[in-house]
Amino acid sequence: MPLLATTPVEKMTGPYARRWWALLVLCLSLLIVVMANTSLIVAAPAMTADLGLSSSDLQWVIDGYTVPYAALMLVLGSIGDKYSRRGALITGLVIFAGGSVMGSLVDETGLVIAARAVMGVGAAVVMPATLSLLVAVFPKEERARAITAWTATSGLAIAVGPLVAGRLLEDHAWGSTFLVNVPIAVVAVIGALLLVPPSKAAGMGRIDYVGGLLSIVSVGSLVYATIEGPHFGWGAGPVSAAVVAVVGLVAFVAWELRHPHPMLDVRRFLLRPFSGSMLAVLFFFFGTYGAIYYATQFLQFVLGYGALETGVRLLPLAGAVFVGAAVTGKLTPRLGVKTMVGSGMVIGTVGVFLLVLIEKDSAYADFLAPMLLLGLAIGLSVSPATDTIMGSFPESELGVGGGANDTALELGGSLGIAVLGSLLGTAYRDELADLAGDRLPAAALETAQDSVGGGLAVAERLATNPAAGPRQAEALADAVNQSFAHGVATTSLVGGIIMAAGTLIVLAVLPGRRGARQRTEEKPAEVREAEHSASAR
Repeated sequence: MPLLATTPVEKMTGPYARRWWALLVLCLSLLIVVMANTSLIVAAPAMTADLGLSSSDLQWVIDGYTVPYAALMLVLGSIGDKYSRRGALITGLVIFAGGSVMGSLVDETGLVIAARAVMGVGAAVVMPATLSLLVAVFPKEERARAITAWTATSGLAIAVGPLVAGRLLEDHAWGSTFLVNVPIAVVAVIGALLLVPPSKAAGMGRIDYVGGLLSIVSVGSLVYATIEGPHFGWGAGPVSAAVVAVVGLVAFVAWELRHPHPMLDVRRFLLRPFSGSMLAVLFFFFGTYGAIYYATQFLQFVLGYGALETGVRLLPLAGAVFVGAAVTGKLTPRLGVKTMVGSGMVIGTVGVFLLVLIEKDSAYADFLAPMLLLGLAIGLSVSPATDTIMGSFPESELGVGGGANDTALELGGSLGIAVLGSLLGTAYRDELADLAGDRLPAAALETAQDSVGGGLAVAERLATNPAAGPRQAEALADAVNQSFAHGVATTSLVGGIIMAAGTLIVLAVLPGRRGARQRTEEKPAEVREAEHSASAR
């Protein structure tokens, strides 16, 4: 067997012998892409202190990665299909590593945001490439197990990111959390050349660049409006972006319906397994990403855990993901996609609702059950949903399928963090004004209301102020903790209600096992014709 993987998948007469080693490379690539967001959660306090970040600055340091990541995946997945899926993976890893190096060296807010945006572009190439290569390399009878491993890696990254970042921050500056991506990316590139075979769509026609541009405009504008509006007010910018998103979406649908070879055949949404699974991924990551985002803040700011301590305490979530993945791998063939996806979403909804019980005196133990349930839910539901989505696309559109799945995932996560984060901020500010508004100067109150970190910083300054003293500082810190706990509980109630509504919608859309077996016959004529044309190209 040659050292380098040079035989294209399309020319192989049987299953690729080193496919499980190839899966390891794909999962490693996925790991650093997801870690790039989760590690920043624990690095944010150090970055805020060093760069003097405002709340708006910090939000865009986080979301400078998200906007290009979500907006570009569909188009870049299609480009990978046409030219080279492995080439796309390697290119994305190189871009991602370059952005990581830039982020580790710069010391200005604008440049950090730019570095994160470069990383987001790289991630938008890597993410759909990992899924399309996985589906291309593995035979159908092994594909569900491989996707389960891919899903479990996403859950692992949620906990590993904060753990690795926390360990680095004990001895190094925040830039080290960027730089750690580089050696992993190098290993993944070498592994891709050695173990991942070349693959591209056979006979694929010209890429629908107009549809691709419309998708970029629509998704990018929607993510921008989602981030900017809830956090910083619905001014001219977010409102304009929302209008552009709606107009762009209408234009995208109209264009794709008329184009002979569309970027994404929107008729596919008429298929209940596909549309139900897409909704499941979106709703699920809306609730889980939002809950993990503010639960981590509670651990750091209210309970006072350091970065490494916070990472360690997220490990049970990763363990629960693996348990859920093992269970879904055995039960999905027996019980069906609807049962497993629905069960996972119900468990995740319960996990979010349990956070309603959080109070200012809550301890880590109060977060353990919600995190275990969220991790179990990820393991149970995401893998069968992703498998269904990828199975809805012909071989020539695997990159587009991966892009569609990952766009739903990233859009759901972005909406969760933005919408639930905004609700959390509003509830925190209102409660703090009621508890401490009459005891603080206007400027100090405004700073304290900006974030829980800002409130505790004001309390520390009061402790050293002779006019205030330790007693007033302690009272403010207590009010800040109570206000943030109130915000977590209120936000979790809203998030749980949205998750519950989403679960009911998904269960109504997804067909049962009998309906899924008959889905080929149930497909609209337009979809059958489009799939026949795609397979014939």
